Amino acid sequence: MSEHMNPAIVGDLPTSHKKRAASQKRKGFHPISDSRFFAKLAWTGIRNNRRFYLPYILTCTAMVVIYYIISFLTTNPLFDQMVGGSIMQSLLMLGSAVICIFSVIFLFYTNSFLTKRRKKEFGLYNILGMGKRNLSWILCWESLIIGVVSMVAGIFMGIIFSKLAELAMTNILLLESNYAFYVSSGAIVDTVKMFALIFLLLLGNMLYQVWKSKPMELLHSEQVGEKPPKVNWLFALTGIVILAGAYYLAVSIKDPVAALLWFFVAVIMVIVATYLLFISGSVALCRLLQKNKRYYYKANHFVSVSSMGYRMKRNGASLASICILCTMVLVMLMSTGCLYIGIEDSLRERYARNIMFDVTSENLGLSDSEYARDLRGVVEKSTRDNGETAKNVLDYSIVDFGGYVTKDKVYFDPNEIMFQANTWQMFVISLEDYNRLAGTKETLEQDEALCYVSKTDYDYDTVTIGNEEQEKTWNIKKQVEKFVNSGADAAQIMPSMFLIVPDVEEALAPWLSIMKENEGQEMRMHWIYGVDVPCDDERQQAIFNDMVENVGALNERMADENGEIPIESCSYECVATERASFYELYGGLFFLGIMLGLVFVLAAVLMMYYKQLSEGYEDQARFEIMQKVGMTMRQIKKSINSQVLTVFFLPLMVAVLHLAFAFPLVYKMLLMLGFSNQNMLIMVTVACVLVFALFYILVYNITSKAYYKIVSSLQ
Repeated sequence: MSEHMNPAIVGDLPTSHKKRAASQKRKGFHPISDSRFFAKLAWTGIRNNRRFYLPYILTCTAMVVIYYIISFLTTNPLFDQMVGGSIMQSLLMLGSAVICIFSVIFLFYTNSFLTKRRKKEFGLYNILGMGKRNLSWILCWESLIIGVVSMVAGIFMGIIFSKLAELAMTNILLLESNYAFYVSSGAIVDTVKMFALIFLLLLGNMLYQVWKSKPMELLHSEQVGEKPPKVNWLFALTGIVILAGAYYLAVSIKDPVAALLWFFVAVIMVIVATYLLFISGSVALCRLLQKNKRYYYKANHFVSVSSMGYRMKRNGASLASICILCTMVLVMLMSTGCLYIGIEDSLRERYARNIMFDVTSENLGLSDSEYARDLRGVVEKSTRDNGETAKNVLDYSIVDFGGYVTKDKVYFDPNEIMFQANTWQMFVISLEDYNRLAGTKETLEQDEALCYVSKTDYDYDTVTIGNEEQEKTWNIKKQVEKFVNSGADAAQIMPSMFLIVPDVEEALAPWLSIMKENEGQEMRMHWIYGVDVPCDDERQQAIFNDMVENVGALNERMADENGEIPIESCSYECVATERASFYELYGGLFFLGIMLGLVFVLAAVLMMYYKQLSEGYEDQARFEIMQKVGMTMRQIKKSINSQVLTVFFLPLMVAVLHLAFAFPLVYKMLLMLGFSNQNMLIMVTVACVLVFALFYILVYNITSKAYYKIVSSLQ
């Protein structure tokens, strides 16, 4: 049997259907009047091509399952009982939108592969008497069968697994589980609408492909090969330049705000460069390998390299897609995994103590005031009355203001810092407070200062602060490694500079009056007071509530006859209260990262599978010729392995390379979310790469068997 009549490729047309089509053609009947006939043809085509359709249907089903689960969780009444449940709902809504867009793109990709495999069969139907309208009915039935099976199976499995997903989510968010089972009719309707629209779009694309083709083109579609593409050095060099630019952005940007602004630009540059390099660069690689006679003229290299060079334009695009999907999975898992694993570290970074008070005023010396003394008494009394003891007391004063940083100068003109990427938050603290907090005995001259910078680097030996009226310069005696702060630094996305000076009032005296007159840009004097209360969250919350009540009484007692108190404001925070919102945000991101990771992994697996099948059928005839000239099946297997080592693991290696250069950029973005444990990020990244590499190898071993089975069927 010739290749174009191979049942595994075109789907063998049953004899009864052949006779019926020919008979109706002779009698003048048109099969369009018999819907059952088209339904049977559609079902026969799917069944005989199950090697192609079954993975596609399973993937469609998996997409439906994941989309239903996310829709189910988005409308889950559990969020009504959560503090800040709207954050989790917003994240899930974002996830459902991403899955919707990706489903359209990916299913179009896989459907185009299936359409190409069926074109020869449709050409055979056309020669037997079916017009394009008849073929359209077959496609409609195929789409209906696949759509109904996928949606029914997907929604059924989604309903089954939705409770498991809910339990997993509540476990991640540290919430109490509700074991009541229910079905979300809204999620079902939303899922059916979305995927019905996707399958209609896919059907429209298939109908367009059939109607624009001629019968003989359909019949011989798979025999039309691609011309060996020439090496496009312009594209290759362009890809190298774009990729180098993206890598430079990733490693050179130091400002977290700039990192956020340039992140998506860098992502687009990497995607474009990856496609250019895989399409044109891989062709160049094959040409270079062919010129290496000692490598090329070996049985296990000759066939694989020559066939890869012949089809590399299409293979390069699919390999680039696999590479990008792998990179997306790794970036999502490493970033969201780190955020979730490091929640307690982030909490401690954001809240230096279990209970924090931040009192602001326009005047210095607030820590020695009567209000500060009475507030200390309130904290001690509340902890003592509840049978606990305040520990690790944090007590210091600090001045903060915004500034626009350029090189070693900090400007705080309000007109200069609006919407600037180089806007920093400046904190000024006295040397006395720093030595007491850090347990050091540093000394400074009047024109000297210590410096601590977070979220970025500062590479200068001096710092100048000022505006048009006046400026002052300090010599940086030393940059300290860490400073215990109120958490204000961790709560913002911009970089911070902590400037430790001998005397705060003397250092800032030239600008205090000027800044008070500039509305919208002021120096704020803060007195920070915090304590650790070593008890469980429930008891800590009770102590905090008692403190808040007593602070309210203190404010009433300290108010003058006009009801004004001797401070601007007094804010207070408790870790026990904020822990839930941290788990909702970071846990939600982690859960969403897992769900999107599953979607992208499914896409990568299916692309790998279809790539193996398409290459297997394309290589089948070539290996048949090589067998006739003396190539053994053992040598064929070596050739397959050579192709694996030469090309197929390239996407994984490039994905790891992308990840390595993206690491600094991802870390700066995580800094804006309060995560600063770089060592943990490195360990999680390495673990993700190793686990994913093992999974990648496993999937390839499975899919390569399908390739080898097709090629070895020649025996």
